[in-house]
Amino acid sequence: MKGFKLILVLLGLIPWTSSLTGTFMPSSSVVIIRLSYNTPKDTATINNLTRAGLKYISQKGMIEKAKACIDTAVIICNKENIEMPALLNLLRAEYSFSTGDFSNASDNAIKAMEQAKSAGEENILARTMLFLGRYYLRTGFFKEGLDYYNNSIALAKKYRLKGIVPRGYEGQANIYYAINDPKGYQQSMQNVINTAIAENDTLSLERGYYLLGRSLTERNRNFRFADSLLRRCFEVSLIKKDGYYLASSLAVMGWNFYLEKMYDSSLVYFNKSLKYSLHDMLYSTAANSYGNIGTIYRDLGNLDKSIFYYIKAIDQAKKINDWYDLSWVYKDMSDMYLRIKDTSKAFNSFVLHKNFSDSLLINKNTQGLTDARLRYETDSHNKEVELLSFRIKNQRLMIYGFSGIIVLTLAIGLLLFRGSKLKAKRRISEMNRKISEITQANLRQQMNPHFIFNTLNSIQYYMYQHDKLATNNYLTKFSSLMRKVLENSQHTSITLHDELDALNLYLELECIRFKDKFDYKINIDEEIDTLLFKVPTMLIQPFVENSICHGLMSGEGKGFIKIDLKLEQDYISCTIEDNGIGREAAQKRKAKSENNHNSLGTQIVTSRLDLVNALYGTSLKTIYTDLKNNNGESEGTRVEIHIPIIT
Repeated sequence: MKGFKLILVLLGLIPWTSSLTGTFMPSSSVVIIRLSYNTPKDTATINNLTRAGLKYISQKGMIEKAKACIDTAVIICNKENIEMPALLNLLRAEYSFSTGDFSNASDNAIKAMEQAKSAGEENILARTMLFLGRYYLRTGFFKEGLDYYNNSIALAKKYRLKGIVPRGYEGQANIYYAINDPKGYQQSMQNVINTAIAENDTLSLERGYYLLGRSLTERNRNFRFADSLLRRCFEVSLIKKDGYYLASSLAVMGWNFYLEKMYDSSLVYFNKSLKYSLHDMLYSTAANSYGNIGTIYRDLGNLDKSIFYYIKAIDQAKKINDWYDLSWVYKDMSDMYLRIKDTSKAFNSFVLHKNFSDSLLINKNTQGLTDARLRYETDSHNKEVELLSFRIKNQRLMIYGFSGIIVLTLAIGLLLFRGSKLKAKRRISEMNRKISEITQANLRQQMNPHFIFNTLNSIQYYMYQHDKLATNNYLTKFSSLMRKVLENSQHTSITLHDELDALNLYLELECIRFKDKFDYKINIDEEIDTLLFKVPTMLIQPFVENSICHGLMSGEGKGFIKIDLKLEQDYISCTIEDNGIGREAAQKRKAKSENNHNSLGTQIVTSRLDLVNALYGTSLKTIYTDLKNNNGESEGTRVEIHIPIIT
């Protein structure tokens, strides 16, 4: 299309830094940042400067402000001994790329990529890959460019990074355009549209519709599909109130109809395009529309209108030195004058066309030479880097070889010395473990006669009462309990199921003994597998015995004991709660009593917990809580035991 042939490539080379940087600080904030850069380790200031620099570098004429942000951030990093962050190195790469310093651009981008990869900053890593894709497109290394775009797309899809995938596909499209692969270009642009819809990215959606629609007006021409895409671009742009794409999409629609020789429709769309391009001072788009309207009137034979619009096109193009539009407009004017055999004006118009076309050709050749020199320098730089890396690698291998021999010798000596120390430590540890097990066994053996003594008192009581039935029932349960106690005492730890069976038998015996003076309830957490988890033997019963003997039996009314077992992260919380007289009253009664019997069972259990902590490296404990009502009167006692889990 006339007037738009260069736009496709130019759009591909525009840095996408505006979407890369997020929210930026206003220019006044940059001054404040510069005044506060002496804050120690002020990484926030560096980040703000970096984002501001990325904003400026994407704006025309703001390159010096971007450089000022970079210089200030680098000074802070050097002064405060802070490593330059990956985003700052990416900004430096963008600046070098914008100023034509391509060697530094690639070096800084590689640094940014390595830093982002090691720090797990996937977003910056993906954006750096996008930059490298654009860098290799610009330097003519198309395969490398495609690889980086593919990698950025894959990374963005893996971590669901928004805004990356459409740009990656558009970068691929620009490479396919550069290597003259229309199918690859169109497929990539279709991918841009699909991902932009999925991510609700209206800017990428506009570009996708517009660029794919433009390509289908000429390359692999498809009038209806191109018209459909351009209309969708116009609809999205209308919602966004984006004057550039409103004017451009309408202009391309006009050109699409012109190629079908549907001049009336073409004129409608070119005139609509002028409405937006003149309003937003889009001189190149306006020049294109005016020039094409002039050509339509030329083809229709209305030479006066044709000249009128050609002159308007020239006026718009001269405002921005648009050589391309000036070149083809003067060429069409020359053809028009030849039709009416005005050879003088035809010659003058052709001379002007030739001047502008020659300028374009010179500029194109200069750009081609620059690109060739750039590719040569980039290739030389890459080879130098590879050679230097190879030399460094060889030197490192030699150093590693000698160092390895020395380290190996030292390591063998150290291992021999350490082995002897480990054997000694292992022997001591084994001895300590055996001592702990023997001590626990002794404590369990102490508990057995202690428990039997208390139980025999109950049997003696029933015998004195001449209650044969109760005595027989009691002896049956007692024998079952003794069997369990004797079986359990043979093990350091038993299943929670066996421990609770023994505890249930004990509580039944005590209920019989005290003629149902108390009730009890055992609640077990659903998450506790009583057959899987093991606990130290006879751990809960002494605390329950304390609650009955010192709490419930001394009180009036019917007592109640509640036992709750709950699974915590690395232990079982066993809570024993009674409604007895409380510890304070029990201590007073004990002081008045002539029998100063100490609770040997709980003392033994406390000692056993200490041993378990030492043996298994846990920090388990027993917590006592006095329960009181609103008047401060005792309502009982709660004991929480942290029981270690043994599997």
